[in-house]
Amino acid sequence: MSGLIGKKIGMTSIFDENGKNIPCTVIEAGPCVVTQVRTKEVDGYEALQLGFDDKKTATKAAEGHAKKAGTVAKRKVVEFQGFEENYKLGDTITVEHFIEGEYVDISGTSKGKGFQGVVKRHGFGGVGQATHGQHNRLRAPGSIGAASYPARVFKGMKMAGQMGNEKVKVENLRVLKVVPEKNLLVVKGCVPGHKNAYVMIQK
Repeated sequence: MSGLIGKKIGMTSIFDENGKNIPCTVIEAGPCVVTQVRTKEVDGYEALQLGFDDKKTATKAAEGHAKKAGTVAKRKVVEFQGFEENYKLGDTITVEHFIEGEYVDISGTSKGKGFQGVVKRHGFGGVGQATHGQHNRLRAPGSIGAASYPARVFKGMKMAGQMGNEKVKVENLRVLKVVPEKNLLVVKGCVPGHKNAYVMIQK
């Protein structure tokens, strides 16, 4: 799937032709520089390595790698497959790669929420609600096992633990607007990650 690297700007809403208010996410998509071209002869597969967002300080290796493409070292480097166009090393791909009305998949890292209990993490109701003299069990998980058989807790049991900070992909988000002069892409719905988080947009 071909695509671009972007940065989540934030959320807003726009009105469609019927006057309906649609929640949407604004993404700064590109411009991305082709930092490497993978070929079947050399690498065994075909892909384009794209770089996005200039890096102020970088290692000599990163600087040398970017210098081959005639650019500076990038903060985010990702490979994409399936480009129909024949891009060369050093070419720039802009947000005009997308058109309004098409559907895209967007992946990123969700917001990290730390160690959370079962009520917040899995939507449990707590033990006994607030009745029958329960004073300290409102957000407790309750029983987690069975009896003397199987005499263990099954794997995958919903319990408290780390929440968020996972790779998430949201599929089939409609492109509502493309703003080439500002490198902005407006998609319907929400996108994983916090503000200024990097996201991968695939079509």
